[in-house]
Amino acid sequence: MKRVLTFLLALAVPAGASAANPPVPPEVAAVPVSMLVDLGSGEVLVSRRADVSFLPASVTKVMSAYVAFEEIGAGRLSLERQFVVPPEISRDWFAKGTTMYLKPNQVVSTDGLLHGIMTASANDAAMVLAHGYAGTVDTWSLMMNDAARRLGMTHSHYNTPNGWMDDGQTFVSARDLVRLADAMTMRYPRLYRHFSGQKTYRYQDVSMRSHDPTVGVIPGADGIKTGYTREAGYNFLGSAVRNGRRLVMVLAGARTHFDRDKAAKALLEWGFRQWRAFPLFPQGATVAHARVQDGSSTSVPLVANRALYATVPVASPSHVRVKLHYRGPLVAPIAKGAQVADLEVQVDGVEASRIPLYAAQEVPVAGVLARMRNGLMNLLA
Repeated sequence: MKRVLTFLLALAVPAGASAANPPVPPEVAAVPVSMLVDLGSGEVLVSRRADVSFLPASVTKVMSAYVAFEEIGAGRLSLERQFVVPPEISRDWFAKGTTMYLKPNQVVSTDGLLHGIMTASANDAAMVLAHGYAGTVDTWSLMMNDAARRLGMTHSHYNTPNGWMDDGQTFVSARDLVRLADAMTMRYPRLYRHFSGQKTYRYQDVSMRSHDPTVGVIPGADGIKTGYTREAGYNFLGSAVRNGRRLVMVLAGARTHFDRDKAAKALLEWGFRQWRAFPLFPQGATVAHARVQDGSSTSVPLVANRALYATVPVASPSHVRVKLHYRGPLVAPIAKGAQVADLEVQVDGVEASRIPLYAAQEVPVAGVLARMRNGLMNLLA
């Protein structure tokens, strides 16, 4: 059965008061697709065409970087690994769009390629990494789509490592890109900090510059990636962190980079200035317990992989309702770190959010007598 437990009520609205969310900055109206999410609460503060697929252009390269991060994290790829630039890739991609101007048979490291991809949006770097690691671009694209599937990116498909025009075979949605940004920043924070948020990068005699409109301009901004083609328009997957709050923003389909850049700056500042965090649980704290069947313990503590809070308007009081959701009792064995539940956060006037919760400890299968005892206790509970 599915268990839903309401276990916290906070920030009650005073008698006679009503919650009102701050109006979205007018600059955002000029961009067809927009989304702003606070990762600590999972709350969607702005959502316009969030599930409509669009052409990502060079924002595609974020998934290429994420696949590389996964391989590095698994120990299958090192930052020091050397790749030889195939002559055909140099020929086909030299000075095509933004590039590192990689020459035939030039040797470049994983570190250099990822800097070129994330800072300079280098098309040739993405192709060299894809071909050099996976053997073929098609195989690398399969790895990108497998990662998208595991992240729950249901409105996205990748056909190219760099986002070059491919007759619409590569597409994403704003909500999917937020999932990707969440995974990149939370699972690989060291790699994210190393490769994202850099304004310039120099490789040998080639100096490259980021087109990110927020890094160095908006306090706390640290990436992630812009994109542009004539078909896609001007896109941006951006993020910033202040006082422990990380916001992720998606803007897509803008007619000019001025429209995109003004909207990006206004939206991030609005998210930090007009909304605040109401703390719920520090990182690593036990959020709740879930009942367990057939285990050595009758319950398992649940934790999140981040500090949890509710995002509430600065100027208006709000009700905050928090619910625990899981399908239970859970059945042993349960591995430590397994995602087994969700925490729902509901703030007045904001779409309810779900934050994953994980088993804080392993629960092995109990012996026969212990299972009978625990089963009886669960029935009586």
